[in-house]
Amino acid sequence: QVQLVESGGGLVQAGGSLRLSCAASGRTISSYAMGWFRQAPGKEREFVASISGSGGVTRYADSVKGRFTISRDNVKNTVFLQMNSLKPEDTAVYYCHSSPSLGTMLSPGFGSWGQGTQVTVSS
Repeated sequence: QVQLVESGGGLVQAGGSLRLSCAASGRTISSYAMGWFRQAPGKEREFVASISGSGGVTRYADSVKGRFTISRDNVKNTVFLQMNSLKPEDTAVYYCHSSPSLGTMLSPGFGSWGQGTQVTVSS
């Protein structure tokens, strides 16, 4: 089982940037697809971005395309989410997720979740 710990959240003004990190332990993540999800108050958790084990394939929600970039460093066992041009609607708790493949990223019951990091964007 992979343990995931997110960091890098905080309060930022609209138009600003943040970089989230997800440090993994317990297993090397190179064989896992990794993803970021978020959950705003009163809303369901939603997909943000995902990346294949090698880093060669990435996917994004339409709402963040062109603003967010997911990347990974398999040597450091860490996944990143660079968030630029932040908007108040990006305010949420952001969760890191490991999954056996990109194909199972949205399927319940697979992989591990971190505890989340709060991102708040003020207008």
